[in-house]
Amino acid sequence: MPSTPRIPTLRGPRVILRPWRQSDRDVFAAMNDDPRVMEFMVKRLARAESDAMADRIETCFAERGFGLWAVEIPGLADFAGFAGLWPVRPEIPCAPAVEVGFRLAPIAWGKGYATEGARLALAHGFEEAELREIVSFTAAINVRSQRVMQKLGLVFSGTFEHPAVPEGNPLRPHVLYRISAEEWRRSIAPG
Repeated sequence: MPSTPRIPTLRGPRVILRPWRQSDRDVFAAMNDDPRVMEFMVKRLARAESDAMADRIETCFAERGFGLWAVEIPGLADFAGFAGLWPVRPEIPCAPAVEVGFRLAPIAWGKGYATEGARLALAHGFEEAELREIVSFTAAINVRSQRVMQKLGLVFSGTFEHPAVPEGNPLRPHVLYRISAEEWRRSIAPG
């Protein structure tokens, strides 16, 4: 039987991206049912849906060696949400692609933690997973997430109607951002 790849822990100055623990699931379920956290999602998740998402995250790591890491912020929260890399669903216009994504609890908002965690994930994606491009997308009205994408160096690439969001829903129009491995390397090069 092939062994499951070891999930790396990624460390930044203030944020740790680590493998998930069973104890994270309670906090994750509370986040996924919080209307503030899920403001730009079509719906909040019931506990079973949240657990199923956590299961899919673990499967992604097992199959690809990357996924959505648990975000730990020492001194603030053992589990503050997730940041990482996720395969884009086939029905999304930019597919096949890998997305950098993040979802944090309100306690961690507005302090740069999402940017730091996503930057660690991007570095892993380009340096370890050898991805050629990483995308990110969100509802056009989600300005906060777009600011994080811009801080990461991702470039606006267009708009699309998200096929999983009902027509007429204000969350259906989405914006797409992307960055290539070459652009990433130029952005981190000294000088």
